[in-house]
Amino acid sequence: MSTESNAEPAEPAEVEQTSAAEKPLPPKRVLLLALIAPVVFALDLVTKIVAVQQLEGQPPIELLGGLVYLSFLRNSGAAFGMAEGYTVVLALIACGVVGFILWIARKLRSVGWAIGLGLVLGGALGNLADRIFRGPGPLRGHVVDFISVVEPYGAFFPVFNVADSAICVGGAVIVLMAIMQRDYDGSRVEKKSVGKNA
Repeated sequence: MSTESNAEPAEPAEVEQTSAAEKPLPPKRVLLLALIAPVVFALDLVTKIVAVQQLEGQPPIELLGGLVYLSFLRNSGAAFGMAEGYTVVLALIACGVVGFILWIARKLRSVGWAIGLGLVLGGALGNLADRIFRGPGPLRGHVVDFISVVEPYGAFFPVFNVADSAICVGGAVIVLMAIMQRDYDGSRVEKKSVGKNA
């Protein structure tokens, strides 16, 4: 009798394990990331080329009744003018971010995470390209910023670019995924009830 009663509780656990194992995984979303990142990078690159050609040395251009200004600025710091003077360190951090995203991309199965990481990757590559290829030299290049809100030259809010915007929006999407308990591999993070069952 005692051996039969000990064997009974093991059956539901086995059923739960097999059902969890048989649950199909979502399809991989690497392609979505691979589509978003180059689009962001290209858009950032083109707008910066136009900004250098049309805005450098010119007075700010007012748009939308003064809500937005196109004000040319070369930034040696991070996004929105932070950490000025740490260009080499910021370039190395950007390289690390790019490497990390590429590393986890092989397990990427969440649409939300693919969108968020694609935006961050494209933005990081856009600003990294400035730091590598623009003056005053490799890894010390100044990032081109040209979008200012409410006031020109960042008097109300720091001047930024398309890459900065993509990084911020992508970061917000990733935070939203975390709040929704969605992991990048497509699984849902749920509180374990093992302690209660024990």
